[in-house]
Amino acid sequence: EAGGPGRRGERGEEAPAERGPGAAFHMFVLMEDLLDKLKLLRYEEEALRRHNMRPLSRHYFALPTNPGEQFFMFCTLAAWLITKAGRPFEQPQESDDPNAVISNVLSELRSF
Repeated sequence: EAGGPGRRGERGEEAPAERGPGAAFHMFVLMEDLLDKLKLLRYEEEALRRHNMRPLSRHYFALPTNPGEQFFMFCTLAAWLITKAGRPFEQPQESDDPNAVISNVLSELRSF
């Protein structure tokens, strides 16, 4: 049996067209897993209430609805998670430069 690249059954080596009909819904599954993990970390009590934000829907980041709001929510959660991991990290503001915010988040994550 020849086993070349693109052979079915090997994770991560299939071409996008060969992933199957369920591949389009994978992002929804990932978002639901993310939300479950955030709930285990009590993100609603610790992160959202502090900033007077609404809880995430189970498909919040899977569907592009309001990119500015979604970006700010991502940055808020990233800052909270970094702080929860024991590193001081300043909470980004909506008026901050998005490139600077992402640069700061990535820099902090690289230092882990």
